[in-house]
Amino acid sequence: MSLKRKYVAGEGYRSVVGARDGGLAYGELGVLNLGAGGTGTVESGDRETALIALTGTCAVTANGLGRVEIGGRRTVFDGPTHLVYVPRNGGPISVTAGANGVELAVCRAAATTDCPPRLITPAEVKAVSIGEGCYQRDALMMLDDRFAASRLFIGEAIVPGGNWASWPPHRHDFEKPPEEVDMEEIYFFRFDPPHGFGFQRVYTDDRRLDAAFVIENNEAIIIPEGYHPVAAAPGARMYYLWIMCGDNRKFLSHKDECFARR
Repeated sequence: MSLKRKYVAGEGYRSVVGARDGGLAYGELGVLNLGAGGTGTVESGDRETALIALTGTCAVTANGLGRVEIGGRRTVFDGPTHLVYVPRNGGPISVTAGANGVELAVCRAAATTDCPPRLITPAEVKAVSIGEGCYQRDALMMLDDRFAASRLFIGEAIVPGGNWASWPPHRHDFEKPPEEVDMEEIYFFRFDPPHGFGFQRVYTDDRRLDAAFVIENNEAIIIPEGYHPVAAAPGARMYYLWIMCGDNRKFLSHKDECFARR
């Protein structure tokens, strides 16, 4: 079973990672792409939903939130962006694209609690530099434990060409706080320039799961469990949207001891 999925851009909504794909218990990912002035609807149903403005602008209307204007990035490398959160059974979420169209990542998760809808603005996104040297990268913490949600925990990462991320290799497979919590994950990638590429490995201690992938623009990797280091080839910056899902929404992980000591 492959853990890699490809997003083929096109008008309207396209599923990238479906519910239960690749051993996931909770999360899913899609992209809503609308041309100038285009309209679309996302049904919340029994899943909590987060809309992340990847590129372009739009107006989003949702119950309890009203109408909010979001977006403004030309590319995903242009700084923090907006996130709209809508709880399960929040009714339809309406989207109207701005003058240059819009791309929205649609992140959904099976939910057990009801949390207030909210808009997270770029000013509320927490920027953190992680690592050093050849594994330095920037994390943009969006829907983290500062904000209420049932299972979703979301951010973005920007990795310089030639650098590693998710390094030292870490996992979040077991409920053992304060060291580690159980969270599945999805990575969604873009590169600058778009012909850039990288490599992702997903593996467990016993190598029951041990898979490696070449990753290119608009591809996603499903991480149901295991360590998951990723590297950007020299010459192109790497972006990835990371969508974590779990019952205990904490940024806690266990490092592979073979590398954590070095």
